[in-house]
Amino acid sequence: MLRKETLHFIKEVAENNNREWFALHKQEYEEAKADVLKLVTQIIPELARIDPLIPSDLDPKKCLLRIYRDVRFSKNKDPYKTNFGIWFSAKSKGGNEPGYYFHIQPGNSFVAGGYWMPEAEHVKLIRQEIDYNVADFKEIVEDKTFKERFTLGTANALKNAPKGYDPNDPNIEYLKLKSFEATMKLDDAAFHKPSIVNKLISSFQTVQPLVAFLRNAIDV
Repeated sequence: MLRKETLHFIKEVAENNNREWFALHKQEYEEAKADVLKLVTQIIPELARIDPLIPSDLDPKKCLLRIYRDVRFSKNKDPYKTNFGIWFSAKSKGGNEPGYYFHIQPGNSFVAGGYWMPEAEHVKLIRQEIDYNVADFKEIVEDKTFKERFTLGTANALKNAPKGYDPNDPNIEYLKLKSFEATMKLDDAAFHKPSIVNKLISSFQTVQPLVAFLRNAIDV
C-alpha cells in the first residue's frame, strides 16, 4: 500500500510543474519514490509466480519509469510527469516488448497489460498471428472475466482494413489494431489499502494470456 502523501505529492507536481518548486521539494519526491519502490518490491515475486519470464529477483528500480520528461520534441515543456509509471517485462527496461504496467496519478490511475504502440514490424507479426489464430485471440479478449475488468484499446486503430486483409473479414476490427494494450481503471483509494498487491496481481493474472499471445507473435 502507499502513503496518502505519495499521491498528494504527485498532485502537487501537477500544480507546480517547474524546476524551482521541485528542487525545494526534492526530499518529498525521494520519500514518494521510496514508497512506490516498496510497493513494487512486493509485487515482483508475486508477478514472477504467474509469469515465469518475469525474474523473481528483478530490480524494482528498473521497473519505475523516470519522472523527468523528455521535452525536446514536445510543445509541452513541463519538466516533470504528473504520475508514477511502473513497467514489468521480461527485459525489465520498458519499451519494445509486451509487458505489464500500472499508473499512479490522482484521478487517472490504472493497470494495464499488452504491447503499447509496437514498431511496424512487430505490428505486422502480431496482426499475422491474430489472423492465423483468431480463435485463440478471441478466447483471451472476449473472456468474461477479461471483459469485466479490462478494455482493449482501440484509439490508435486503423480506419480502414490493413493492406492485404479483407475489409469484410468478420474479425477485421482486431486486425485494424496498431496497439495491443488492455487497461483497467483503479480508484486512488485502492492504493491506500493492504489489498492493493493482491488487486494488482489478480489483474495481471487476468491479462497474462494476452501478454503471452503477443510475445509468441513476435517470438520473445
